[in-house]
Amino acid sequence: MTISPAGRTTKAGRRTAPAAIALLVAAGSAPATPPPQPIHVHEAIEVPRVLVDARVVDSRGTAVPSLGINDFRVLVDGKAVTLESVEWVEGARPFAEGLPPEQAASAGTPAAPPGRLIVFFFQTDFASVRLNGLMTMKARAIMMLDTLLPTDRVAVVSFDSHLRFRQDFTSDRELIAAAVHRSILFGGEERLRPSPFPSLIPSFDAAAARRAASPETGLLVVGRALEKLPGAKSVVYFGWGLGHLAGGPVMRQVMMGHDYAPARAALARARASVFAIDVTDADYHDLEVGLERVAEDTGGFYAKTNLFPGQAITRIEGALAGHYVLVVVRPDGPHGSHEISVEVSDPRLTVLARPSYDD
Repeated sequence: MTISPAGRTTKAGRRTAPAAIALLVAAGSAPATPPPQPIHVHEAIEVPRVLVDARVVDSRGTAVPSLGINDFRVLVDGKAVTLESVEWVEGARPFAEGLPPEQAASAGTPAAPPGRLIVFFFQTDFASVRLNGLMTMKARAIMMLDTLLPTDRVAVVSFDSHLRFRQDFTSDRELIAAAVHRSILFGGEERLRPSPFPSLIPSFDAAAARRAASPETGLLVVGRALEKLPGAKSVVYFGWGLGHLAGGPVMRQVMMGHDYAPARAALARARASVFAIDVTDADYHDLEVGLERVAEDTGGFYAKTNLFPGQAITRIEGALAGHYVLVVVRPDGPHGSHEISVEVSDPRLTVLARPSYDD
């Protein structure tokens, strides 16, 4: 008897199938089980990003719209980070950010309001060193309305003993002008109805506004209300100071109110820049330090009006002409508060952007 690789040979010389084949025949020739397929695991890795609004202006305060991604450099905590994209958002473009309401509704995403959203914030005071400047800038603010586009919307608030809501977002220039006139007076608060989208009233905490005992708290209420609306916003703060003096006659310093830190965080989440317009009729005063700080912390600017009040409005108009939206890849590291710096290659240009972010 011999054994061959093909099977087994009997004494009669008949060859039989190998054992594996015989088992298949005995089982009714059942098909072979297919080999197991490899399991493919798809793992999505989410790369966190930071959104930065940056305004770039020249020495005259005119917006510079022609920059590209190679013109910018971004540092987080002193180290250069990856800049993923740069988009110029024209202030005159309807629905400048996001989708129009109809498209947003079908896509299930937040709708972008048409045009620019601007809040006029008036800090009222009847002291002569402030009242003259306040009256001057009230007139300038009303003149500024003529430079806005039909799609732009303005809301008006004021602060005296507490925060007062004067006018919801509207493009009606007559309503805005009337609200500006009322803003430099004490009292006289009206009951307002919500405007069509976008409106501040649904998210405006009226009870918190009545309790607001400092302009810092007033900014906190405004910032929290603005958080509910998509896109970038601008707060034009016509005032005479933030914070309070502490210390003795030898060494004094300006201390910000306890609500300033949460106000700054709320304004950052709302993507709201504060342009602080100092109405004080003086070359220098202590509380201008607080105005400078809120402007720097939110990516706006500070401007005096005692000598050339028209220049402040011109600078605002230039800054509002458009801004860049920078998408930055968040660097690895612990969460918390981080310093962020936006630079441009041309040293003659000025960048207005918030100096920190929280994650």
